[in-house]
Amino acid sequence: MNVLRAWGSIPVSYRVPVLVALLMVVVSAAISERVLDRLSQTQEAALDGLAETYLDGLSAAIVPAVMRGDVWEIFDALDRTTTAYRSLAPLETVVAGVDGRVLAASDPGRVATYSQLPADYVAQFGLRSVSIDSDTMAGSTRRDLVYQGQKVGAVFARFDVSHLFAERREILVTLLATNGMLAAAFALGGFLLVRRITAPLGVLESHMRSAANGMAQPIPPAGIPSRDREVASLFNGYNALVQAQRDSDRLATQLAEEERLASLGRLASGMAHEINNPLGGLFNAIGTLKAHGSAPGVRETSIALIERGLQGIRDVVAAALATYRPERSTRTFAVADLEDVRLLMTPELRRKRQRLEWSVDLGSGEVARVNGAPIRQALLNLLLNASAATPEGGGIALSAASRGGELRFEVRDEGPGLPPHVARILVASEPGPIVSAGGGLGLWMVRRTVDECGGRIAVADGPNGGTVIAMSIPIAQEERRFDAA
Repeated sequence: MNVLRAWGSIPVSYRVPVLVALLMVVVSAAISERVLDRLSQTQEAALDGLAETYLDGLSAAIVPAVMRGDVWEIFDALDRTTTAYRSLAPLETVVAGVDGRVLAASDPGRVATYSQLPADYVAQFGLRSVSIDSDTMAGSTRRDLVYQGQKVGAVFARFDVSHLFAERREILVTLLATNGMLAAAFALGGFLLVRRITAPLGVLESHMRSAANGMAQPIPPAGIPSRDREVASLFNGYNALVQAQRDSDRLATQLAEEERLASLGRLASGMAHEINNPLGGLFNAIGTLKAHGSAPGVRETSIALIERGLQGIRDVVAAALATYRPERSTRTFAVADLEDVRLLMTPELRRKRQRLEWSVDLGSGEVARVNGAPIRQALLNLLLNASAATPEGGGIALSAASRGGELRFEVRDEGPGLPPHVARILVASEPGPIVSAGGGLGLWMVRRTVDECGGRIAVADGPNGGTVIAMSIPIAQEERRFDAA
């Protein structure tokens, strides 16, 4: 398995030449084996033919002498045939009688005349063909001497076949050298061909890696080969994908801004009421000052009323600006962000006569080194959805806590529950395509915010009906920057 993984990690421009070279080695090995086998058969057939000719001539010359027992004539015939058949390179020839005793030998010093041939010596010789011993590089054969159907003796001959093995080695070296050069040439050609074929894929891979890092760039027209239709179609398809992604991003930005403005419009009437009430009090206080400003008690009371009214207007305006004005800073999340969310939700809750259960256990000041703007916007979107799903006179709830290195938020409503296709926007492994405004875009923005913060989100049914949406955001150990959803 590890070998397969290592092989799969090698670029295809190297794997193909290696496979070509291995295939050439296998093919060359098979061809070499067949060539050498055929050469061996040819050599052995030629050697058998020469040996038969040698034994035929020698037998015809020595049969009469063997029948008479004329040793010297047999020696003379051996000398003459050895000289005549130098191309066969006889090493040793022994002539024996019917009783197995030696009558003559080409090397009398090694095989004595009238000695008995050992059985193991006789067993080395075959009757029909030459037996080749690769260790001694010698071939052995025998011929029975027959006269009128009666065996009168036998001839045992051994030949030097070292030249046959030398020829085989020469052919083998030639085959190896030729096949090696062919394998190297084919491997190099395969490498260059594959590199040329995969070069466009390398360009596409580079652009796709850049796209995976958030920097998708189309392939310039100059880089699209016009002659290669398949590659050109592939590049044009990638460019169309990049353009579609850019259009999708622009649409997401546009829809997000529309959703932001839509939620602001929903709160605008209530905010106007929140501002108009203090303004009415301010005008009354100013009228009192004009009429009775000389009285110290009236002046102090009126000024205090004006101050409280202006503070209320300032808080409402500050909360709205903090939520809907794009922030260039990365101010960390704090309890004040939750207070802004509650302040912005107050007019909507009053309009629908709804109550808000509030449970916050985050301490005070900064509670996490994460950007507060996207979290505040996500919570506001969840609360607005909860308020829209809950009937008039009902209640919604927000709880927030910091536990286990996470910020944990939970929003509950008393509505009929999220439809499955809307809930999938929050909990699916991928957020899916961008939805239109009014069709879950606010939840899609919440999901994108949670993903960018490295958090997670869950949807469940409430204990008494409705929906519970839980959102967990990890508390970073070092300052990190997140763009607002």
